[in-house]
Amino acid sequence: MSTLEADVRARVRSFLEENFLYMRPDFVLSDDDRLLERGVVDSMGVVEILNFLEDEFGVKTADDEISEANLGTLNAIGAFVASKS
Repeated sequence: MSTLEADVRARVRSFLEENFLYMRPDFVLSDDDRLLERGVVDSMGVVEILNFLEDEFGVKTADDEISEANLGTLNAIGAFVASKS
C-alpha cells in the first residue's frame, strides 16, 4: 500500500464523515466496509464521491470505471485513485 493510497483513504473518510455520517457519530467505518451495502452512501452519494475525487485529486472517472470494484470501499477508492496518478 502506498502513501498516496493511505492519504486518499484518510481524506475520503473525512469527506464521508463530514457529509454522510455526521448524524451517526457512533458509526464505525472500516477500510473494507462496502459503502452502499452499509448505507453510508446511495447512488447520489457515489456522484458526490466522484466530484470529491476530481476536486481533491484531479481524478476523472470514465463511466466504465464507476464500479463497486473501484469505488465500493475506502481501500478500493485508495487503490483506484493511486492507479490514476
